[in-house]
Amino acid sequence: MASELVLPGQPVSLPRPAPQLGPGLYSRDALVRASLVGIPRNHASTLTISRPRPHPPAPNSVVLGSITRLSPLQAMLSITVVDGVPLPSGEEFTGVIRTQDVRATEKDRVKIPDCFRGGDVVRGVVVGATMEPVSWQEMRCPKTGKIEKRKCAKPENL
Repeated sequence: MASELVLPGQPVSLPRPAPQLGPGLYSRDALVRASLVGIPRNHASTLTISRPRPHPPAPNSVVLGSITRLSPLQAMLSITVVDGVPLPSGEEFTGVIRTQDVRATEKDRVKIPDCFRGGDVVRGVVVGATMEPVSWQEMRCPKTGKIEKRKCAKPENL
């Protein structure tokens, strides 16, 4: 049996000997079919499909979302899929695409309204890292060491 992703209603090939059907599978018209999106797994003579658990985006996560709001300097993104796992309805994350994130060269010539429209579907990779507070008005990127002016409430160790 190949470990391939199956969609609801899609026939699932059974390993030999034929296992019992567990959660995520059903039998109809002499065929075993998936009832969930996932990869069939054989556990102790029971074939199951478990639902993947959603997790928040982290650096290097691949995300899918749609543009919800535009401003001259940034586009707001409603993230609905993280690393191929859809998020439950109403539990989307919000992302920001800044002008300097759009392309590697000529960053000062980027015009967000010329690059995006409301409702556009966007696929991207999370590049951010958690910023460290330096003072009440500055934060530092732990990856690059770059300091940016940002308001910081109650920075520790100052």
